[in-house]
Parts: sequence; structure tokens; C-alpha cells
Amino acid sequence: MSHQNAFREFEHGGWEQVASRYHHFFSSLTTQAIPPLLDAVLLAANVTSKLRVLDVATGPGYVAAAAAQRGASAIGMDFAIAMAAMAARQYPEVKFSVGDAEQLPFADQSFDSVVTNFGLLHLARPEQALAEAHRVLRPGGRVAFTVWAPPEEPSGFRMILRAVEAHGDLNVPLPPGPPFFRFSNPQESRRALLEAGFVAPCTAPVPQIWRLRSPSQLFEAMESATVRTAGLLRAQSRENLKAIQNAIQSAVRAYEKTDAFELPMPALLASAVKDSDQ
Repeated sequence: MSHQNAFREFEHGGWEQVASRYHHFFSSLTTQAIPPLLDAVLLAANVTSKLRVLDVATGPGYVAAAAAQRGASAIGMDFAIAMAAMAARQYPEVKFSVGDAEQLPFADQSFDSVVTNFGLLHLARPEQALAEAHRVLRPGGRVAFTVWAPPEEPSGFRMILRAVEAHGDLNVPLPPGPPFFRFSNPQESRRALLEAGFVAPCTAPVPQIWRLRSPSQLFEAMESATVRTAGLLRAQSRENLKAIQNAIQSAVRAYEKTDAFELPMPALLASAVKDSDQ
């Protein structure tokens, strides 16, 4: 099995298992990026009829549902059956399907907009996914995606990585995949969009705050409701994992407010256009 296929199976199997926990821990955070994500593809669209929007890696369906609320004809797609099923239960008025971002089950020029919210970093072949987005977009259509800002900026990831570096091992035997923060670099995001055939790529920061109810919630979320980060934590020894957990909880306490712990978790938004001549 190739490294790419092994990574895809690792990610796919993981998301099939953690759908409900992801919704529980991350919905209040990742939904913060939806308004600017949809603004990037809907506000500038030169279409008078109902916009056709494809939400790739829809997860629990947040973006597709928000697009539908704005009047778009939205479809949400995810490679995890559990995620697509959860999305359909939460938003029965929106269409959801199971499919592969790297081989979209749609005809050429089927959509006005393609979006993905924190999904690109979970794909084995993100370049292929961008090429597929380009294929299914009409000429003049728009693509947009969000990823996390560089690791020193989202404090939750910074805490995890520093705790593992200090008390555990960052080099554990997980299926090798694309660098988690690859597209956090604005230049790399713009380069990938151009390589996929898009024009006029642009990037913008997206401020976000993760409000946690307790110092333990960050560790709980990362250990039980993620895939790659959870794999990193599971690979640590029991003794080291306890030290990592204690270090993370101590770091979270520095962000205490009146009724919560507020962690800055900024994202990067990248968008581009399919040339109207293509």
C-alpha cells in the first residue's frame, strides 16, 4: 500500500469513529470561519439565479447548511459515512452525500462555488482535491478553503506540540501524510491554487477564539475528537501522556477569563477564481 493510501485509510477510519465527539468539542470553534468562507465565494459571484455550492469535507454539515440559509443550492459531501449521516440528521433540508474529495462524483462545471472548512489538511492528495474543485466549477466560479494559521499562532496546537516535545516524542510511527500546517503558509496556499489552474488567488487571516469550560477540555478534545493529533497522543507512553496532559492543562490556565478559558485559534482563508475563459 502506498503512503498516500495508508494515510487516507488512517484519516478515513478515524473520522468514522469521532463524528459525534468532533461535533461536541469543535462546533463552536470551526463554525466561526464560516461567514468569511462563504463571503469569499458568494458575495463576489456574478450569478443571478440560485448559486450551486459544493461543501467538500462537510463534516457535520455546518457550511452547507449556512450556504443554504443564504439562499444557495448547497450539497455537502464527506468521505466518512458517519459524518455525512450526522449532517443529514442535523440539517434534513440540505442534501448530503458520501464521496471522495480527490475524485468528485460530479460532472464538469456543475457548481458555482466549491468550499472546504478545515478539510484540506486531512487529505492525502490535497493538490488533486484542488484540481477536482477546478474541474467541477463553471468558468468564473470561485473556490475557498480554510486551514489553521501557522502552529505558533493557534494557542491550542502550540500547547499540544510544546507539551509533547517537552514530555514525549513527536516522531511516532503514524502513516505519513502532507504536513499538517503546509497550507498555513499564505504563499503555499496561493501557489497550490495557481498550480490547480485557478487565477487571482488571495489569502486573509480569520480571527477565532475557542472558549473552553475547563483547563482539561483542550486535552480531552484533542485526544478523543481528532485523528492525527489523537494518533500522536495515543502513541505516547502512559507516563509521558500524563505529563503531557498536566502540561497542557497548566498552559490553558493562563487564558482564564471570568467564566471560561479563551484560546486564540486563528485560521487562514484562501480563495481563487476559475478563469472565465477556461
